[in-house]
Amino acid sequence: MPGELNYPKFSSGEAFSDSITGGGIGEELKNREGGGLEKGIKVLIIAAASVLALELIWLLVISPCMPLSRIDVTSIPGLERAEVLSRGGIGERSSYISVNGRTVEKNLETIKEVESARVTKQFPGTVKILLVPRAAVAMAFTVIDERQVPVYFDRHGIVFKTGGAPSGTRSMPVISGLPLADDKPLSALYQPLFASLDRIRYADSELLGAISEIKINKKPFDGFDLILYPVHSPIRVRLEPVLNEETLRYVMLMIDVLSSKNQEIDEIDFRTGTASYKLKEVSSGQ
Repeated sequence: MPGELNYPKFSSGEAFSDSITGGGIGEELKNREGGGLEKGIKVLIIAAASVLALELIWLLVISPCMPLSRIDVTSIPGLERAEVLSRGGIGERSSYISVNGRTVEKNLETIKEVESARVTKQFPGTVKILLVPRAAVAMAFTVIDERQVPVYFDRHGIVFKTGGAPSGTRSMPVISGLPLADDKPLSALYQPLFASLDRIRYADSELLGAISEIKINKKPFDGFDLILYPVHSPIRVRLEPVLNEETLRYVMLMIDVLSSKNQEIDEIDFRTGTASYKLKEVSSGQ
């Protein structure tokens, strides 16, 4: 009919509600809620990244530059921790970055009693130092200030101790006839002898202890041979300049056998590979 008004028809309350909230206002509210959640997540990510960055800066930049938190020192007898650190160049303000392990090792290896030094660094603030002492394989006597004093050699033929015996020293032969000079290393000619004494020491220290003296017998032109003086026998033994365990055992066996013959044997010569011996000369007065 003309003049009638047409009103919207709703089948239910739900349809009415949808017509009010759907499409416009509802979508806007949902967008606002979604945007707030995303913003919150972004804030959390930024905060976590900032904390992680600060931790990395502390761990990688600041902490290694701070004074060392721990220094472990395994020293040798007679060498105090404070001296090890001082000689190594490590002070109270030394840090992980400032400590050069190889430099510290070289500094410590200048100490005569130290054969080798090992320095390891553990990030971010720990340094470990391990010192290996020299071991005496032979000794000699020299005159210092008009006094006869013992000096001790390691396996390299280096004199590392003068005077009192090194800690843990066992019985060892006396080397005589060496050209000893103050603050001058021995010639490389003698190094194989000391290396062989070290091998025998490890294999059987008692065997090495059965030798009282080893005399260096210089040859007229070049080189040298050895004269051994056993502890329990007056018989001396001539040998090639490098010893070994097998030869030394055979020498000791021959000394026992010849000593049982009740002969006045002066010397046994093993230089040719076949043992030969010489009797003592009878004096003309007898």
